[in-house]
Amino acid sequence: MNREQTQQLAIDVLNTEANAILALRQRIDDDFLRACDLLLSCSGRVVVCGIGKSGHIAGKIAATLASTGTAAFFVHPGEASHGDLGMIRPEDIVIAISHSGETAELMVILPVLQRIGCQMISITGKPASTLARTATVNLNVAVAHEACPLGLAPTSSTTATLAMGDALAVAVLQTRGFNEEDFAFSHPGGSLGKRLLLRVSDVMVSGTDIPLVSADVVVKEALVEMSARQLGMLLIGDENRKYIGVFTDGDLRRSLDHDINIYETRIGEIMTRGGQTIEPDRMAVDALNLMEQQKIMALPVVEADGSIAGALNMHSLFRAGVV
Repeated sequence: MNREQTQQLAIDVLNTEANAILALRQRIDDDFLRACDLLLSCSGRVVVCGIGKSGHIAGKIAATLASTGTAAFFVHPGEASHGDLGMIRPEDIVIAISHSGETAELMVILPVLQRIGCQMISITGKPASTLARTATVNLNVAVAHEACPLGLAPTSSTTATLAMGDALAVAVLQTRGFNEEDFAFSHPGGSLGKRLLLRVSDVMVSGTDIPLVSADVVVKEALVEMSARQLGMLLIGDENRKYIGVFTDGDLRRSLDHDINIYETRIGEIMTRGGQTIEPDRMAVDALNLMEQQKIMALPVVEADGSIAGALNMHSLFRAGVV
């Protein structure tokens, strides 16, 4: 094959698989709605089964359901017949995936699933198959032909099955009222989870790590403290650790323009009194937005009563994954 033929073959594969997905639109019918109702009314877990390529698709569908508010996990049919059926309870719902609907490993456990008494959603390409006829409801993912030129490797059929699983998961999450905050609790390690869950108190420095001096400290001593803390600012507080003001890199540059004596000038004379602050129980993403709006790189963290709680800068948010 030359390069043009290779390119055309790849385009043909995408067209074939796209058409297989588009054909599913006619099958979002009463059976699909019944499957959604089963998942929404499930008082147990959703157990997704499949083997071979269908097994890989089943694992992905289980993961998508689990991350969108439906308690779900994958069980390998071969392992199920050697003890893993003990994971399945009558209140669970099984989603069994097989393009032929006659996969031997599923046929072995089918009578046991019936005896357990759990309801079953089958996803098959053969609505007249044993699996489809045994299931509570069947979702038809038949395709006109595979994208593989030999017509052998599962391609269009697995793509259609995956798309049907996504349609099922998204329809259920929307009906369930699953929102961004719910998603964040399922993905605390992801960027969205961190943006929606982390508070300022989770990312700020606190205690003895706060770059804090009193207003009567001379600039030379204050700069030593500022350099040691590496936040690009100093918080100035009174004897009760109440917030007075802030001294930043910008304040330092402006003060040097006036040729101050860093050995005699007190930090309270050149600090910024007040300035932007944030409370520790605010969301970390609020701190990010405030810094971007005000074009500043650091923030004092101050309680509602004026007590100094901590400090953070843009690097704190980077390290926490908020940015």
